[in-house]
Amino acid sequence: MTAPIASPRPRTPLLDRVFYPADLRNFSAEQLRQVADELRAETIDAVSVTGGHLGASLGVVELTVALHAVFETPRDRLIWDVGHQAYPHKILTGRRERIRTLRQGGGLSGFTRRAESAYDPFGAAHSSTSISAGLGMAVARDLKGEDRHVVAVIGDGAMSAGMAYEAMNNAGALRSRLIVVLNDNDMSIAPPVGAMSAYLSRLLSSHKFLSLRELAARMARRFPRAIERTARRADEFARGILTGGTLFEELGFYYLGPIDGHNLDHLLPVLRNVREAEESGPILLHVITQKGKGYGPAEASADKLHAVARFNVVTGEQAKAPPGPPTYTSVFADALIAEAADDPAIVAITAAMPSGTGLDRFARRFPTRCFDVGIAEQHAVTFAAGMATEGLKPFCAIYSTFLQRAYDQVVHDVAIQSLPVRFAIDRAGLVGADGATHAGSFDLAFLGCLPGMVLMAPSDEQELMHMVATAAAIDDRPSALRYPRGEGRGLALPARGEVLPIGRGRVLREGGAVAILSLGPRLADALKAAEELAARGLPATVADARFAKPLDTALIEQLARHHAVLVTIEDGSAGGFGAAVMQHLAWRGLLDGGLKLRPMVLPDRFIDHDSPARQIAAAGLDAGHIVRAVLAALGQADAAALA
Repeated sequence: MTAPIASPRPRTPLLDRVFYPADLRNFSAEQLRQVADELRAETIDAVSVTGGHLGASLGVVELTVALHAVFETPRDRLIWDVGHQAYPHKILTGRRERIRTLRQGGGLSGFTRRAESAYDPFGAAHSSTSISAGLGMAVARDLKGEDRHVVAVIGDGAMSAGMAYEAMNNAGALRSRLIVVLNDNDMSIAPPVGAMSAYLSRLLSSHKFLSLRELAARMARRFPRAIERTARRADEFARGILTGGTLFEELGFYYLGPIDGHNLDHLLPVLRNVREAEESGPILLHVITQKGKGYGPAEASADKLHAVARFNVVTGEQAKAPPGPPTYTSVFADALIAEAADDPAIVAITAAMPSGTGLDRFARRFPTRCFDVGIAEQHAVTFAAGMATEGLKPFCAIYSTFLQRAYDQVVHDVAIQSLPVRFAIDRAGLVGADGATHAGSFDLAFLGCLPGMVLMAPSDEQELMHMVATAAAIDDRPSALRYPRGEGRGLALPARGEVLPIGRGRVLREGGAVAILSLGPRLADALKAAEELAARGLPATVADARFAKPLDTALIEQLARHHAVLVTIEDGSAGGFGAAVMQHLAWRGLLDGGLKLRPMVLPDRFIDHDSPARQIAAAGLDAGHIVRAVLAALGQADAAALA
């Protein structure tokens, strides 16, 4: 990857005086505005070195400064949802010296993380969890008789997930004091913002207005029930006209806003009023921000530079890796387009990740057959199930780590009804800089146990094309194909994939006493390990399982009967492919005669962010670890005898 052109570090005289948020609380509003400007420059410079989520972080700079200046963090709990908007927060909370280790091995996480700082009270990398977590903290505070504020900042599309509304509904019923800041950065639900809106928010958040409103409510409760109900509705209707907050009011929140999230003259007084208000119950403050704010290349970019590689600060040009093979994601997209061109029943669904899953390409070709449902994985799965009942052929493209959020729907709405929904599971296995929160570690285990599921894992990009074609042809049950992040092996690709026989693997190399049975992209390491074993006088058979379910039982039994050592390898947790192989062999009695079976899986721990190669080595799944597993199974005496 070419390095970006180095630029001088920004001058940050006021930010240099801020080591922790308490240092902000003696600054004037004018000084806080300067801190915000310097914080934005520091964030841009840091991410230019590390890459990461830039646009969302730039959009919350002023909001971050205001929240830490008004509330007494970390005693007051501040929860960021989604955690990728928290880079400025990290800089202000004692982590500035490490900010240029962001997303690097041994460095700061790209998301909030409890183990990293007391200022991160809740880890967040998946969206829409902040209100639920914050409500839990608020109720715990009340039960313990403690005195602190709980503030949840939710934005960047996270309000499109049903979990946020479930939490708000519960918060409105419990009436615990909780402050929710809706960071609305795409104008999706926002009325006009300006001086009048800011004035109304200051008025409506003031102690005098809140007290007056409570007095009016108490008086109304003394009236007959019909008059009380009419008065309450009139109050809510009037506030809805003024502020657009009727939805949130109906959920039990006291709504304020919208206000300009980049104007500290608006933010600071409203946040102080909210902090000082004595009335109980949840409050929602609606702030309007601009993703990528204050950095020209981000403001001009269609995605506001949401996620970036290292880049040149002056031009915004991102560092480019040298030309290489296409990514698995792009191969999937092209393969699906090829199938859809021949079959009008094929449709595609994604949950707020059109570019991440490659379905933006599908949408350009078939705009009426591609559906982005927002951050709503549960809905995406059942939506696909409904399509399948009517004879369409839905491909539901969701990252492995996000599919976890829809597991009940996969079981109840798809598998039990044996509906032919096809799950395209991107980012299976370890994912590099995004770390444990985004690793697709568990899909083999949680899908492989479902009756009737067809579960495939390609070893390279050619195989991925074949498996897309195979999934399109399966029309009587659910199926899934899981594939990794990153580039393929550079193999020549056909115009269209071929349909594979269901539950059939393949042998790529014949050997002697050792057999390696690989599922998915670890096949390249298995072949490399076989070369090293052959150099040691231990020629190994290497097979590609292709299917985790149904198993190729004939192939597995053949390997077990004709080899002294059988190693299975997969980039998933325990309880997946290797466990299924062991169970089958145990019931066939093929473990009773001395076969040395060694299932290699991800270790029983979460693996932190690092380069993909280092993660695979840390997991013990590279070629060297395969060789060591074989030699250990044979023992030194056996190895010497067979050498």
